[in-house]
Amino acid sequence: MPRDTLTADRIVRAAIELLDTEGLDGLNMRSLAKRLGSAATAVYWHIKTKDDLVRLASDAIWHEVELPDLATTDWRTAATAQAAGMHAMLTRHPWLVQAFGSHFLHGPGQARYNDLSLAIYEKAGFAAADADRAAAAVFTFVLGSALGPAAQVSLNRRLNKNGADAKQLMADAMTRATETAMRFPHLRERLDTTAATEYAAAPDSSFDFGLQSLLDGFEARLTGDRAGRRQ
Repeated sequence: MPRDTLTADRIVRAAIELLDTEGLDGLNMRSLAKRLGSAATAVYWHIKTKDDLVRLASDAIWHEVELPDLATTDWRTAATAQAAGMHAMLTRHPWLVQAFGSHFLHGPGQARYNDLSLAIYEKAGFAAADADRAAAAVFTFVLGSALGPAAQVSLNRRLNKNGADAKQLMADAMTRATETAMRFPHLRERLDTTAATEYAAAPDSSFDFGLQSLLDGFEARLTGDRAGRRQ
């Protein structure tokens, strides 16, 4: 593909596809150029570094999160929809979880998301500083909830690339982890009633349980603050 047929947008879209398939460690300009049918030098002409490419790719996928309309939605419904949208996006693109720990990520897509977060918690009744804290708490919770699945994807990819039997290695690790867990009473009780493979996974609805518990806490705090001001 001649260089003049390339655009930064096309390169970023191809990078997202490559990242989804190969992960953050699998992204390099040579592989990306091959996917585009171009030369690596042509890619560099549009986007100078791999760090720039990761930043642009990460910001592009933030636009996948559909943001609720605060003019027609109560704050709690909006907060739930926004957090669920972020969680779904991170599930589709698990490499972004890893990128948060290794790259400076910023751009209009993420800023758009963060701006609405502040608006949601200000609408709830938080003063500016506490709206910042509430938004950060939910953001951190969602990111943490996506960490386990993202790590599993990365681990499976690494084991398969090394020619290892990922399923057998996982089974062996689970056996050792179960033997260790049986030494502790609360873990042993769970394992006595639950298959080890089921217990290792996050319980059903754990994301929704955690998110709603956070929002319950926010609501209780706001109620307490309003009661205090009336006294």
